[in-house]
Amino acid sequence: MKLTVYITESDKYLLGLVDRQARRERKSKSAVILSLIEEHYEKSRKLGEILVDLGVLSEATLEDSLRKQRQDSAKRLIGEILTDDEGISTVHIQRALEIQNRWEHQEADIE
Repeated sequence: MKLTVYITESDKYLLGLVDRQARRERKSKSAVILSLIEEHYEKSRKLGEILVDLGVLSEATLEDSLRKQRQDSAKRLIGEILTDDEGISTVHIQRALEIQNRWEHQEADIE
């Protein structure tokens, strides 16, 4: 994938911050920028939303599963409903949980 970014004079300050973070973390500037973008979009995402974004689950199936969860007397987790009732692979559930939990772990490390 190729991404072109056009910057203005006022963006130079932010690029300086990215450059410093890249050197500190020994990453490329593009890796730092992509990490920041991912954090912004994924930090508060719920499991089902991440699975929809990954193309593993449709919005309609997610809504049906959430409705099942609300009505479920056993109070199953949404991941259990998706694997048991909808046939979503546990590999996909694990990947979505990794994305979701990545930011929680980083915040805990900071505190």
